[in-house]
Amino acid sequence: MTPARPKDTGAPLSRPGLLGGPAPILVSAVLWGTTGTASSLAPADAPAAAIGSAGLALGGLLLFLTSRGARSLPGACTRRERRLLTLGALAVAGYPLTFYPAVARTGVAVATVIALGSAPVFTGLLAWATGRARPTARWTAATAAAVLGCALLVLGPALSGHGTPVDAAGVALAACGGLSYAVYALIGGGLITRGHSSDAVMGVLFGAAGLLVVPLVLCVGTDWLLSGRGAAVAGYLAVFTVYLAYRLFGHGLRRTTASVATSLTLAEPAVAAVLAVGVLGERLPAASWCGLAVLASGLIALTLPAGRRKRRGPSERI
Repeated sequence: MTPARPKDTGAPLSRPGLLGGPAPILVSAVLWGTTGTASSLAPADAPAAAIGSAGLALGGLLLFLTSRGARSLPGACTRRERRLLTLGALAVAGYPLTFYPAVARTGVAVATVIALGSAPVFTGLLAWATGRARPTARWTAATAAAVLGCALLVLGPALSGHGTPVDAAGVALAACGGLSYAVYALIGGGLITRGHSSDAVMGVLFGAAGLLVVPLVLCVGTDWLLSGRGAAVAGYLAVFTVYLAYRLFGHGLRRTTASVATSLTLAEPAVAAVLAVGVLGERLPAASWCGLAVLASGLIALTLPAGRRKRRGPSERI
């Protein structure tokens, strides 16, 4: 007899399966790694913030409409949890408003690495400050290696003597994007571990965030969306980097803490760098390739099982 499927309660499952643990988070990171390249293919007159916002608006609506339990989730939440949902939606909406302008000012590689490199640090510090979890030695070492790899990846051109001045405002915007990502990852992970469906949590967070950015898309103009290239870019961002990626990310958070999850998504800069070389024709110096190797070692350390423990610590809480 086929065993019954476990309910999506957010509690650890007896078997990780394909939808639990690091695997879906790494797949999400691969999809997110394509955002910079995809957005660079949009029409030249498309505002940077509008590109990401259009993808979020369409993808968030799709995620909300197809997520079981999303409509009833706010009513099932406590007052505090509803406040967290609101804060999480604001953080989600803030990401495209900071990350895509950072890409326009600093380039795909620099913006991606700063945003994703700062996110695990913000997540670990916020989790520690709110009493959810104390950073482990393994997480600290692996994340430090991954961040170092990201730094080498970005600074490689400068170290080789071919670098260009870094835009300070772009760096600040990218760091704000990393903070936004850390906030909604912590909130989403906390709500999921409290027993709410991962699909419902992601559906509400991104559906609400999509509504929040609609006025921006309308205010800056939608002419670029009417072109074939503009529609294709917005559609790709909506379906693959929002709907599919965050559906997988939510499932991954069922068995992975937010701190580890954000560290695993440091795979995104590596994907972005490879695409920049293979699709956009960019060249990486030796230092950048060394950074990719160090980054990979950190990700492997986070992905491999830590070994059995006699007693599990308490689940993370917000």
